[in-house]
Amino acid sequence: MKKSKVVVGMSGGVDSSVAALLLKEQGYDVIGVTMQVWQDEDFCDISENGGCCGLSAVEDARKVAEKLDIPYYVMNFKKEFKEKVMDYFVEEYLKGRTPNPCIACNRYVKWESLLKRSLEIGADFIATGHYARIEKFPNGRFALRSSVTAAKDQTYALYNLTQYQLSHTLMPLGEYEKEKVRKMAAAAGLPIADKPDSQEICFIPDHDYAAFIEREAGARVPGPGNFVTKSGEILGEHKGITHYTIGQRKGLNLAMGHPVFVTKICPDTNEVVIGGPEEVFSKELFCEKLNFMSVDGLERPRRVLAKIRYAHKGAAGIIEKTGEDRVRCIFDEPVRAVTKGQAVVFYDGEYVLGGGTIV
Repeated sequence: MKKSKVVVGMSGGVDSSVAALLLKEQGYDVIGVTMQVWQDEDFCDISENGGCCGLSAVEDARKVAEKLDIPYYVMNFKKEFKEKVMDYFVEEYLKGRTPNPCIACNRYVKWESLLKRSLEIGADFIATGHYARIEKFPNGRFALRSSVTAAKDQTYALYNLTQYQLSHTLMPLGEYEKEKVRKMAAAAGLPIADKPDSQEICFIPDHDYAAFIEREAGARVPGPGNFVTKSGEILGEHKGITHYTIGQRKGLNLAMGHPVFVTKICPDTNEVVIGGPEEVFSKELFCEKLNFMSVDGLERPRRVLAKIRYAHKGAAGIIEKTGEDRVRCIFDEPVRAVTKGQAVVFYDGEYVLGGGTIV
């Protein structure tokens, strides 16, 4: 019987390397691919500490592929990454929203573009080192299931994958804890067993989002404006709306005598609304650009656990359809810092029911 061919997206890190190792051990015909997304050669220095986009990622992935004795290629996805991830990131901030570039990268670059190219070269699947599991339901639909390790679960960032993409994807690390993955890498003699995890947004290694947006958008970036209360009272001057996100407390430089937070960003008036801690909490949210996994759509109100950001543990509530592509989530208890542009992901137990973009 012919072995299934799988293209493993290799970032040069321990997770994707062990994914390739496991699949080879399981008898798959494995091909390693690193996605070239960096925009210029100077950019390559950024990945020395575990990033997934630079030249050192290529060198590390190549060494792992040699050790595993699998074919290895670098595929150029610069154009797709610039359009679908970097440009999207900038445009969202200019609109007063806080985007999640990793979700966009997963959906439109790592899956849409890499999967298309992989199938063209005769692969049956693509695989990644994400901590998540894929299961097929009795209704024929595919859904993500949480990783066995809550500390590393990455289902939130993958909620937007389509049924077609899930049906052609393998995620072998969903059954393992990170410590075990590092031990497997060391036991196999992989040169990246102790490489630290990447934490930053790969195209902004210095974490200075506002400076990146200014470089990319130039004169389109709105300048300073007013900090205001929700009643319109002017409190002071802000540096520009791209410097702020909902729930932010640090860096406001407002001497109010008590803690204050960003509660709203208004690109139309170039104002940042400030309020007390109680004003950062919301009882409900609306989301659009929906993607459902375990179900085809929302026929009736359902109880879910909703995660409103990557590090959020989730909050219980009820979701109901309010339009063709619109869902309202009403929480049992108010949640902190619901942020436009971020994803909300709905869980039914361990499974991803679906999710959308907070509006």
